[in-house]
Amino acid sequence: MPETIQDQWAQWLLQRRHGGDLEHQQAMLQELFAIRDQVLQHASLAEGETLLDVGAGDGLIAFGALPLVGEQGTVIFSDISQDLLDHCQALAEQMGVLERCRFVRASADDLAPFADGSVDVVTTRSVLIYVAAKQRALHEFYRVLKPGGRISLFEPINRFSFPEPPQRYFGYDVAAVQDSAEKVKAGYGRLMKGDLSAHSSMGDFDERDLLRLAEKAGFEEVHLDLQVNITPKKPQGWEGFWRSSPNPLAPTLEEVMQEVLTPAEAERFTAHLQPLVEQGHGTDRMALAYLWAKK
Repeated sequence: MPETIQDQWAQWLLQRRHGGDLEHQQAMLQELFAIRDQVLQHASLAEGETLLDVGAGDGLIAFGALPLVGEQGTVIFSDISQDLLDHCQALAEQMGVLERCRFVRASADDLAPFADGSVDVVTTRSVLIYVAAKQRALHEFYRVLKPGGRISLFEPINRFSFPEPPQRYFGYDVAAVQDSAEKVKAGYGRLMKGDLSAHSSMGDFDERDLLRLAEKAGFEEVHLDLQVNITPKKPQGWEGFWRSSPNPLAPTLEEVMQEVLTPAEAERFTAHLQPLVEQGHGTDRMALAYLWAKK
């Protein structure tokens, strides 16, 4: 692992998404393992196959695929973040699986390092959500697959949860401090990193769009499973909540509050929101799409 994590993708995956809250991190990992298992199940991997994990991140799916492709198989870690590729390569070396892995820097919508028909399976997890050129990405997935190759993708559907009504903030009732909540929500938009296309891409699609993109790319056998869950919030430590960011492009709540609220407003907002977070008095609304298809 690099001594200094520099780019925003590595910072978020390895640090900022859990805000230093180890208990929250463990709960998050359990949810991610369940997603990984479904993605790999839909991929129908066989021993000896080559899997290309696009947007491999910290290696969640790629490392999970290694036992499935076996000693004769290959897993290719592909990501736009060299820091994350270096992180995964160091882990692979520690695990003694380096000879069965490749590490290639590439974006989802430009897989130029990979030849036509060169891999058996393409997987992604929460990757298209950050890609403006989603159709081009699906065409690239199709291009690099061998005849009979498969894709297995997972994407959250943000349109189900956002934008929230003015009296809600990440599922918590903030009607009593709605003036400050609206400032905080606007602050997220102003402090987001990257270009505008990256921001808009996070909410510019739903499950029907994923089906359309896959069919247009050339996949003839396409399946989609949409899971919608509305559940009570789980209690969470305030420090982890305050110091975590919801995605790699977003600031933390701490950063936003320091930027857009006066000290008095921040104190009032915290006094209202902190007990709700710590006691789990809120509602989670999530829609998750799994798509798998065959060339």
